[in-house]
Amino acid sequence: MKIYTKTGDKGTTALFGGTRVPKHHIRIDSYGTVDELNSHIGLLRDQEMNPHYQNVLMEIQDLLFTVGAVLATDPEKATLKNGKDRLNIPRISEAEVAVLEKEMDTMNAELPPMTHFVLPGGHQTVSFCHIARCVCRRAERLATALYEVEPFDEFTLKYLNRLSDYLFVLARKLSHDLQANEIKWIPKKNS
Repeated sequence: MKIYTKTGDKGTTALFGGTRVPKHHIRIDSYGTVDELNSHIGLLRDQEMNPHYQNVLMEIQDLLFTVGAVLATDPEKATLKNGKDRLNIPRISEAEVAVLEKEMDTMNAELPPMTHFVLPGGHQTVSFCHIARCVCRRAERLATALYEVEPFDEFTLKYLNRLSDYLFVLARKLSHDLQANEIKWIPKKNS
């Protein structure tokens, strides 16, 4: 299979179902940002950390391909003529959201209570996690903008929202595990 097709040379690309849209279309921006997020999570997963977190991150990466597929599907062509879904893959459900919530609860139980915002950083691994969190928030913002125009499965949005929360808690847990300095943001007072 050739990687280059030359079909996008004039600034359009095809969605699942064949519909061609401009490469700057909100749908392309949405799933492109999910792809970017997936790459950042891969970079994070490559760092030294508890193997359990690496396994969870790999599962997340797998699910992000599902999220991307949902976002890349033209809603008008999501159902085939025979009535079956164009995407013959399991969708994001409440179960995947619940996994993230359970993981967060487990990590939070080992962390000191949060009393202030924290400055991202303290260790390279923690910084990679915060970057992934920020990219996830951007993916969520783009997906919600798309959802307003062309709705799709709401669990996809819910998963992105919960994932950014998970990445924040994971960053705090990694700081804890790595004994990195978690710096609280304390606003300066006006003189």
